Amino acid sequence: MSDAARVRTLASRRASESFVRGLAAGVTALTVVGLASVLFSVVGYGARGLSMTTLTALPRPAGVPGGGVANAIVGTLLLVALACAIALPVGLLAGIHLAEARTGKLVRLARTAADALAAVPSVVFGIFVFGVLVAWMKHFSALAGGAALALTMIPTVTRATEVAVRAVPERLREAALALGATRHRVIAQVVLPSAARGIATGVLLAVGRAAGEAAPLLFTAWESRFFCDDLREPTASLPVSIFTYTISPYDDLHAQAWAAALVLVSLVLVFQVTARLLSKRRDDVS
Repeated sequence: MSDAARVRTLASRRASESFVRGLAAGVTALTVVGLASVLFSVVGYGARGLSMTTLTALPRPAGVPGGGVANAIVGTLLLVALACAIALPVGLLAGIHLAEARTGKLVRLARTAADALAAVPSVVFGIFVFGVLVAWMKHFSALAGGAALALTMIPTVTRATEVAVRAVPERLREAALALGATRHRVIAQVVLPSAARGIATGVLLAVGRAAGEAAPLLFTAWESRFFCDDLREPTASLPVSIFTYTISPYDDLHAQAWAAALVLVSLVLVFQVTARLLSKRRDDVS
């Protein structure tokens, strides 16, 4: 190849690299602008309707001004707690098994199932729980809502646990086994403490996703104007309240919907930011 051809090839590669970098930077900037616009809208409109009454009062009948979303806030926390109680044991144990076993037909099948479940739309989980649990109980319930949210959490918790456990250096396992520890004690007292930050990161990301889901709750927990005092009864939640208030014709409910959206976004951001901080600290330590 002549010198002129080499120069042209080098210039072409540099131009292509500059174009790709510029395209990536533009897409990144577009993503940041989109996120910022959503946050500014939620904060701007939500702050107008946010008050102590909104956070502590129960909803009033349609058309009657006032009221709040206290029951929806409590209901969201309750549903997330139920989902964690169901999803965390399943996800943690499955992730540990996938990481420690590593090979085998059951491991490959479980890993494929976890990846497939992660790609399933959340509304499908809601329909599934409706057909299995709600139809059997013949009414909506907080238990059904927690089960639907748990199904959205299990794949994330499973894969995050697997990745975190597999990242633990093999020499730690070998040292513990050389000292006479059993396999189960090695996992419980050596592997899991070392992988705790990574597991916690995955759990927080899963909780943040579950807290913002509305579609599965429309088929399972539905809504209620009161606090939930029985897990077998329907319960309100912030995502469903935002949906129902938004489609109502009353301006005061629209304002409460914005306020509820601000509260929900704040909760999700707390989970997301905490997960990122834990992930960053884990990277710094490693």
